[in-house]
Amino acid sequence: MTLIEILLLLLIAAICGSLGQVLVGYSTGGLLASIVVGVIGAYIGIWVAREFNLPVFYALNMGGRSFPIIWSIIGSAIFAAILGLINRATRR
Repeated sequence: MTLIEILLLLLIAAICGSLGQVLVGYSTGGLLASIVVGVIGAYIGIWVAREFNLPVFYALNMGGRSFPIIWSIIGSAIFAAILGLINRATRR
């Protein structure tokens, strides 16, 4: 993978992570947090899809790597919801 491909994948992860956070209504931080939420959301989304035998709807192939857009957004929403619940529980 070239540097441009890595940066594009990180940008797409940031967009998917921020969309997942917007769907839930909980934001963990700025750009770096959105990238982390997007990447972890992609892993969570793919895991959910494999567990329930669901197809990958839309995946972006870049540099030999596949990045599932829809499952990344869904996984990011799940991850942001879990973070929001943990944060709410620790504040009480």
